[in-house]
Amino acid sequence: MTTNRRSFLKSGGAAVASAALLSSLPMRMFASNAAGPAARKLSFGFQVWTIKDQLIADFAGTLHKMADMGYSEVEMCSPLGYSGSGFEPLNKMKNSEMRQIIDDSGLWCTSSHFNVGELRDSLDNRIEWARAMGMKQMVLASFWLDKDASLDDYRKAAQELNEIAVKTKAAGIQMAYHNHHMEFEKLDNQLIYDVLLEEFDPELVKMQFQVAVFNIGYKAADYFRAYPGRFISAHLSDWSAEKDSQVPIGQGDIDWDDFFSAAKKSGLKNYFVEMDPATFPESATFLKSI
Repeated sequence: MTTNRRSFLKSGGAAVASAALLSSLPMRMFASNAAGPAARKLSFGFQVWTIKDQLIADFAGTLHKMADMGYSEVEMCSPLGYSGSGFEPLNKMKNSEMRQIIDDSGLWCTSSHFNVGELRDSLDNRIEWARAMGMKQMVLASFWLDKDASLDDYRKAAQELNEIAVKTKAAGIQMAYHNHHMEFEKLDNQLIYDVLLEEFDPELVKMQFQVAVFNIGYKAADYFRAYPGRFISAHLSDWSAEKDSQVPIGQGDIDWDDFFSAAKKSGLKNYFVEMDPATFPESATFLKSI
């Protein structure tokens, strides 16, 4: 992840309805387990990157707005690593304060994205923050290697993440890796993403699949079936070839029945919508029907 999210994931794209009596209570109180509310078949969340301006301007209000749409989980961007992207105000917030605001919104924070620099230089601090937030997962947003990087460079980076993941595992947190379109390019006639799957230790580094690569011909469900147990979460978005753009989830070309069937069998635990903010309400409506 960079400050422009790789031109917003190359897709051309760029917010839990509850009764008044219950609206002030965290939905986690009604959850049967970490997967989400007992009354819902599917628990789903959102990644904050695409609404970062609103989030930073009104942290509590934005979270409440998303919860009211039906989202139950929030995936953060680490305020330390993303200070240069506008997250500096959140980096000044106390851990206990941030956790309380998230709890009060009715959401829970399962995961966050981190950049490789902060994992190298401030790992103990970031583990402490993740644990204070109640996270179960820390996700490396990407290596962001130079365009002329070799496959050996990717292999070395993967091995470094394996070593980092030893420490997160000891702290009770699962490390994961998030792809962008660039990992679905080829070097030496090999797909970079497939090479990373070979290099990552399956127990130390799980994968978070960016569904947006559908627009260049790669289906998440195919990977879930080919690599059972390797994927822990996914970033959701939909794509319409006819419109040549992202559309709200359920209104595009992705076969969501196939996606969720494969995801369930593969062991995915979390689903985070990451799209243009205008698509969030209709996407939530679709996901609540699953």
